Amino acid sequence: MDGTKVRAVVLGTAQDGGYPQAGCMRSCCERARSDGGFSRTPVSLGIIGSNGTCHIIEVGRKIGEQIEIWKDLDGFEWPLESASITHAHLGHTDGLRLLGREVIGAEGITLHCSESMLSLIHQTPTWNILVEGGVISPRQWESFTSFEPSPGCGFTITPIPVKHRAELSDNHALLISGSSGSLLFMPDQDSWSETIGESTIRDWLASLGADSALIDGTFWSSSELPGRDMTEIPHPTVSESLELLGERSNGDPDISFFHLNHTNPLHDENSEEFAIVSKMGWRISKPGDVYVLG
Repeated sequence: MDGTKVRAVVLGTAQDGGYPQAGCMRSCCERARSDGGFSRTPVSLGIIGSNGTCHIIEVGRKIGEQIEIWKDLDGFEWPLESASITHAHLGHTDGLRLLGREVIGAEGITLHCSESMLSLIHQTPTWNILVEGGVISPRQWESFTSFEPSPGCGFTITPIPVKHRAELSDNHALLISGSSGSLLFMPDQDSWSETIGESTIRDWLASLGADSALIDGTFWSSSELPGRDMTEIPHPTVSESLELLGERSNGDPDISFFHLNHTNPLHDENSEEFAIVSKMGWRISKPGDVYVLG
């Protein structure tokens, strides 16, 4: 389809466990179950190329529901052309098997990932069978090196190394760049100090050329996990990020928080925490948010 604009659409906004989370009987998830079946799927981003090709970042178990959001965009043309995986944690990879013959029955999807993620795919029988069967064709990226997910798609992806728990693979943020805009996709990080060093968040995003950013909003505060040591599951809290950012000013990038844990009060648009973020000029991601990049 000639003349289609490059557009990225937010498909999922929750942390790996989704919302409500399986096995959680706390008030946060019970409220979601009773509130008309409110739910959020794990983070994912769909991208329509300028030539109408279809690309996805993260392949989670709710890809079926996410396709329903995605296909309502003008220019959407299935099948999937490429997928990119930031790291090996559950909600980012647990839908890979759905690409196979038991469900979607895809063929020849180019899967972009890091060297350590590629090694893990080949070492994991349930994933390697997808390679052997021609469902996916893994391609290794190089950090800080832009690549075009498929020929003529009209946008590039640049992997940015970001420190995060590396039990299985390393982790990258991904900068998606079209002819008229760039969007940073960064669902996970251990800390701002390790990600940006002595820089500010604004200056770091400017150095990457990011006009918009989807950033790690896993926890609102450390009080969400009583009895748990936050060093076990390190993420900068939204409260910390807001303290570093302050209020949004003219010319600042459009920053949205996503990858929300089931305990995060930002799932509730009527919460005080949601109002604080909005008043400061920042946003909380919603499924269906669209970014025009070219």
